[in-house]
Amino acid sequence: MLLTVLGCSGSVPGPGAPASGYLLEAEGFLLGIELGNGTFSELQSRRDPFELDALLFSHLHADHCSDFSALSVYRRYHPRPTIDPRANKLPVHAPAEAPTRFSAQYGTDAADRAVTDLSDVFDFQALQVGKFQIGPFEVVAAAAAHPCESFSFRISHGGRSFAYTGDTDVYDGLSDLARGVDVFMAEASWTHGGAVIPDLHMSGREAGEVAADAGVGRLLLTHIPPWTDTAAVLAEARAAFRGDVVLVRQGASYEV
Repeated sequence: MLLTVLGCSGSVPGPGAPASGYLLEAEGFLLGIELGNGTFSELQSRRDPFELDALLFSHLHADHCSDFSALSVYRRYHPRPTIDPRANKLPVHAPAEAPTRFSAQYGTDAADRAVTDLSDVFDFQALQVGKFQIGPFEVVAAAAAHPCESFSFRISHGGRSFAYTGDTDVYDGLSDLARGVDVFMAEASWTHGGAVIPDLHMSGREAGEVAADAGVGRLLLTHIPPWTDTAAVLAEARAAFRGDVVLVRQGASYEV
């Protein structure tokens, strides 16, 4: 599996830095994970957006999904699509509210949304806790600790495994979800003790502690907001986890 980072700025896009968006590829199957502010531009600079085979959203906060509207316009109105988007509807695995939320984001008023539910070019599939298949990937979804319906994922293929926290605080079962994965991508939005909001995000120390408890092979840190000291977050994670710890970079790719 190959993981490519379209954007990794936490909570908001930063200067020249898109918010959350990733590509995971295996056997020629291209899975988009999140599509936050600015990521559709980055996607176009690397791939034909019609090459996407499926999308997976952990939750519906804007920094993880706002560029879905841009993709909707692209799939509906591109004059020379490389596939027929209506005959090849893009599977979208997302929280249950996604069809109405994305339609409201795309439409201008209630009457408009009634005829632009986006089902002409997308096949919405509501996420549930448990195991399912997306192309060649076996996916396990777990309920995350965040203010809205939110999920963490374990994705496996060909004997390799990858886990992604989505946005979450530490919760019972997160270490089990990530147990023994080759690559663990964890959000780490602040330094430890700097936040007073429960069930929102993890610190660098907490990301490292989960990685250590789960016995992962490699820890990738993501979703660090522009106002957070990235070096301090990295130092916290490295103090808690003795394995390889990397701050993901926009445009970088990582073998899983």
